[in-house]
Amino acid sequence: MKIISIVGSRSEKGQTARAGQAFVKGARGAGHEVKEHYLPKMHIERCRQCENNGWGICRSEGKCIIEDDFAALVDGIRSADFAVFANPVYFGDLSESLKTFLDRLRRITRVEAATKGIAGKPAVGISVAGGGGGGAALCSLSMEKVLSTCGFKVVDLVPVRRQNLAVKLDILEMTGTHAADYAASKDE
Repeated sequence: MKIISIVGSRSEKGQTARAGQAFVKGARGAGHEVKEHYLPKMHIERCRQCENNGWGICRSEGKCIIEDDFAALVDGIRSADFAVFANPVYFGDLSESLKTFLDRLRRITRVEAATKGIAGKPAVGISVAGGGGGGAALCSLSMEKVLSTCGFKVVDLVPVRRQNLAVKLDILEMTGTHAADYAASKDE
């Protein structure tokens, strides 16, 4: 099975990266192929709301006019069998990099043809709160809403606090190990 990992953290050694990497470790250990992407290191611009009505060809053609890394990453999602999104929690919500990406993805998936390879694709969301550890659960709700709006089949959400990171790393590794089971599940 091919898995795409999209991480909204710049640091490949921080808490969010470690959480995403635990999932990846489990998935690779189970024989799955995983491609990892760190959004802050990519060139992904924010939505421009191209036309006066706040939309653009995203609404009519299911694609974006901005020439950056967005389209290639969407193609990577479409060619994968499973997606995992790891997000550092700031202010109880999605990080700027993941929000920017998902805002544009949400717009193009308003066109049915653009949902090909995304609609029904199993996905896991990981929300990692550092500092005082608050906001992970609230962020998980935001992530579920956006991923579902894009058409993903959200099969699990894992809120993580700095204080329970060690325990959650084990859980995330097991979650990655069983990704194929999630993907095969027909339950909503």
